[in-house]
Amino acid sequence: MSNKTTAKRTYPWTTEAGGQPVTFRLIERKDKLTALSLGQNLPEDDLLFMTFDLTNSQALDRWFDNVESDRAKTVLAEADGQVVGVANLTYNQLPWTRHLGEIWLIVNRAWRGRGLGKLLANEVFSLSEELGLQKLVAQMAADQRGAIEVFERFGFKAEALLADQVIDRQNRTHDLVIMSYDVTSFTE
Repeated sequence: MSNKTTAKRTYPWTTEAGGQPVTFRLIERKDKLTALSLGQNLPEDDLLFMTFDLTNSQALDRWFDNVESDRAKTVLAEADGQVVGVANLTYNQLPWTRHLGEIWLIVNRAWRGRGLGKLLANEVFSLSEELGLQKLVAQMAADQRGAIEVFERFGFKAEALLADQVIDRQNRTHDLVIMSYDVTSFTE
């Protein structure tokens, strides 16, 4: 782990993305309907790499259980009263994987290309460092070239390709790419 210290994140806070104000805050259970609506309005290819079904109310309850039991941290990005992005960091305290976290990001299609994804990723990197994590992992379907390129720009490297690991709602299988990032190298 690096010797540098990062100030603990405090929420909410506001910055700009694409010239517009965006407020970052931690998710709360009262956001369940907002999260469910977000999931139900995402294109299916955005949902393929999720580690849970963002369109399912019971799956959301388990997600909120993880947030409330300190096994996950989720940051919402809001603009004009709407959620325009989500960053999630999942981690656990198992002795052999306590150094790992898993990241996923969602940016509303209308907000892509404005730097919001980078801001959300930086939130996860900072939270990871606060938690003492050393490595982040991201998973996505191999045919999601745009998502892979975004994570490569963040510094993630491909570690594994698992054939036919993901199946969509039309029963078509997709290869899964597992990428990783060394948190100890993060500098804002």
